[in-house]
Amino acid sequence: MTTEQLTEPLGLGEPRPRLSWKLRSDRIGAAQTAYRITATVADRVVWDSGRRDSDETLLIEWDGPALQSATRYHWRVEVWDEHGDPAGSAQTWFETGLLHADDWTAVWIGRDPVSLPMVDPPTDEQRSFPDPAAAPLYLRHAFEVAEAPVRARLYATARGVYEPALNGERIGDLELAPGWTEYHERLQYQTYDVTERVRAGANVVEAVVADGWWSGHVGFDPSRPARHYGLAPAFLGQLVLDFADGSRRVIATGDGWQEGGGPIRAADLLMGEFVDARRTPSYQPAAVLDRDLGPLVAEPDQPIRIVDDVLAIRVWQREAGRWLVDFGQNLVGRVALTVRGAAAGDRIVLRHAEVLDDGELYLANLRRAAATDTYVSAGGATEVFEPRFTFHGFRYAEVSGYPGELTEDDVVARVIHNDLPYTGRFECSDEMVNRLQANIVWGQRGNFLAVPTDCPQRDERLGWLADAQVFAPTATRNADVSAFFARWLRDVVDGQDADGAFRDVAPILVLDREGAPAWGDAGVIIPWLLWQTYGDRRTLERSFEAMAAWVGHIHRHNPDLLWRNRTGNSYGDWLQVDAETPRDVLSTAYFAHSTRIVADAAAVLGRDATKYRDLHAAIKTRFIESYVHEDGSVEGGTQTSYLLALAFDLLPAGLVGAAVEHLAADIEKRGNRLTTGFVGVSLLCPVLTEHGRADLAYALLHQEEFPSWGYSIRHGATTIWERWDGWTEHGGFQSAAMNSFNHYSLGSVGDWLYGRVAGIGQAPGSAAHRDLLLRPTPGGKLSWARAEQETARGLVACGWSLAGDRLTVTVTVPPGSTAILEIPTPDPDSVRCVPVASSAGGATLRLVSGRYTVTATSY
Repeated sequence: MTTEQLTEPLGLGEPRPRLSWKLRSDRIGAAQTAYRITATVADRVVWDSGRRDSDETLLIEWDGPALQSATRYHWRVEVWDEHGDPAGSAQTWFETGLLHADDWTAVWIGRDPVSLPMVDPPTDEQRSFPDPAAAPLYLRHAFEVAEAPVRARLYATARGVYEPALNGERIGDLELAPGWTEYHERLQYQTYDVTERVRAGANVVEAVVADGWWSGHVGFDPSRPARHYGLAPAFLGQLVLDFADGSRRVIATGDGWQEGGGPIRAADLLMGEFVDARRTPSYQPAAVLDRDLGPLVAEPDQPIRIVDDVLAIRVWQREAGRWLVDFGQNLVGRVALTVRGAAAGDRIVLRHAEVLDDGELYLANLRRAAATDTYVSAGGATEVFEPRFTFHGFRYAEVSGYPGELTEDDVVARVIHNDLPYTGRFECSDEMVNRLQANIVWGQRGNFLAVPTDCPQRDERLGWLADAQVFAPTATRNADVSAFFARWLRDVVDGQDADGAFRDVAPILVLDREGAPAWGDAGVIIPWLLWQTYGDRRTLERSFEAMAAWVGHIHRHNPDLLWRNRTGNSYGDWLQVDAETPRDVLSTAYFAHSTRIVADAAAVLGRDATKYRDLHAAIKTRFIESYVHEDGSVEGGTQTSYLLALAFDLLPAGLVGAAVEHLAADIEKRGNRLTTGFVGVSLLCPVLTEHGRADLAYALLHQEEFPSWGYSIRHGATTIWERWDGWTEHGGFQSAAMNSFNHYSLGSVGDWLYGRVAGIGQAPGSAAHRDLLLRPTPGGKLSWARAEQETARGLVACGWSLAGDRLTVTVTVPPGSTAILEIPTPDPDSVRCVPVASSAGGATLRLVSGRYTVTATSY
């Protein structure tokens, strides 16, 4: 059961939340035919939907009275089965946040601007920071209560990143809150349940606030903080205490709070953190900075957390006091270091890198990001240093100045990202392919941090739109990204200019320019994907005008329907290898693709789609006239040229076969190697499979020579590389100017692994996996493959195995869904299904909910 696609959300800000539930049953044909929702507050029924005859389980909009702020609602759903009998019930809750501006009494506080900049550490400590950084804020406020409250909530946010505490203990487990949004439009606040932490008598509420995305280094703009949101961090917090007698007390930021410095002398997302454990906080009155709260919104998706610990697999000494650590996995987070036997004032420095170069950290590809954490010991027998307001992309760490011997037990990597439910799994008989899937997942985990970033290690870490849209279908396979992408799309839409152009990145902190083809198109593609995958009509509705404006922007500046004008910083098929796809071929194909999506979205939303249907048809005609030749070849002759034309249906029906042959010939003449970059790679294996060349798709999957996924894996990759030639035997490292070893774009093949190798797909026109199209595709070196996804309607699974000529397929269809299962076999009469499907016709079976085993004795 979820509310606004979240499990038991605390501090919900949506005034009309949507309620969803999933069904489980082992019975063939199990289905919901009716439901009833009841909601209570303090055991008082506030909404009763009554019994509603419906099979719908997704995103049922709240239809009760207006929600009240800071209130916990318990809701219960009862369902009836396909026979009209009661089939069970379940209960959950959500709690609202502060829904109205006048619920807030807090004001922004921080360091007195007269004292800025507070530039300390001294010169030798600045080696971790190319530009001196202001020390984080240490804030506190003491208060007393006669008795412990029966309910206590802290509502808090920061201009920067913050960590709250109460009575000397950290509150909650959120990292880098409040995350990164288009701060001029939305600044998220978080809600914490601190009922058990407030005690009768004296209490102290505290917070530490660092620069974060607000005023720290972000992107590759060296002019910090000239183009950032503000010059210094600030804090806003409100502690609301409810007592047994019905009284309420609010402790809010404002006059009477104190501010000072503490052990953290500098903290920056890109540069790292400097901690002097000898220091204790010293305080002075905090300054009231701003009484205008700004655009506060409740956090609508899963926060950033520490989600895993990775232990060191090897520690070795390079010279006295300097050690290298290998964690065996390229990841994103920070190192927790146990220090034993250090004297007060001893300085220990940690540096981070994704790969080694001749046995040492390869740091050149970090560019301006120092990625260096420094700890000055207090002299305790055992101390633990773990940075709090930075993150790094790394597999290896260097520890310098460590006293004594460093062992594997002294270092652990803390993995940090948005705490998304990872709900998908793919595996097969080929361990190299399993490693590829693992690399894809680790790339997603590392780069879904606040926004879908391009890379986690260098001085960039921006929300590039094309990277996100090509990978988004794969992302939905691995995890529930519904709330994450819906929240980020608000930044995408807010970044749209007055002419209708989306941008290359969101939020916009650098690269304030109109988006390039395939980049700006993410503002159209991702809302449609969220509708298709999760049934999220609300996000589609909220995005539609912006989607239409983007198409209007392109059309207005390209009345001849070939997208050659206003293409921004046209990237083409970025990082393609040994090929150059014409930019206007790619841009015009995307013009057509986005226009068709807008037409489809208009139809779903009950709007007039005729205008966009006609425009799409006209663009297709112009594409064919300008770029498609009589022999079925496409202008440029590259793999991506053919993939775009085939995937986006931009060819005359009579030339599709010829185009497929041209595409296949190009791959075969290269020894079954690809040339595709960011844009083309997501289409490569799906298009080949869809057009009868799964053999070539598998050949590319299993390829281990350059360029290929297997080549990077053969050379130790544990994440997806940014470039096919990030490192090669013949050329060494590519240019350090742009060479990440953790960048998910080229991992977009993961969608094909789930969708065609294992076979989990949707029928055309379906949304939220209501109508499944299961098409397993045995082939290549594989003897078996299987995948499962916890979809919006429940668990879907499909897998196959081969034993001689016998193909066995296992399928799980959740209640609320039906499926068409297509079995590849030369003899349809050989197909058997246990249990018996609702209907069977040769090699195509129509299945209702349940678990099935299907065999084809002739394959």
